[in-house]
Amino acid sequence: MAAPQNYLAVIKVVGIGGGGVNAVNRMIEVGLKGVEFIAINTDAQALLMSDADVKLDVGRELTRGLG
Repeated sequence: MAAPQNYLAVIKVVGIGGGGVNAVNRMIEVGLKGVEFIAINTDAQALLMSDADVKLDVGRELTRGLG
């Protein structure tokens, strides 16, 4: 019989829109560790200012990145 394995949780915080991206940025500012941060926004400029690990620009075609 195989020995039990220890599994670590993978925690991802997803911030959507202006408020969500601001919340992600604040968590990064205070030094929250052990979390992958993802920012999703239609505003390309707001995404440029974010330090999130992953940034998804969902408004590239529809809003031309202007939110």
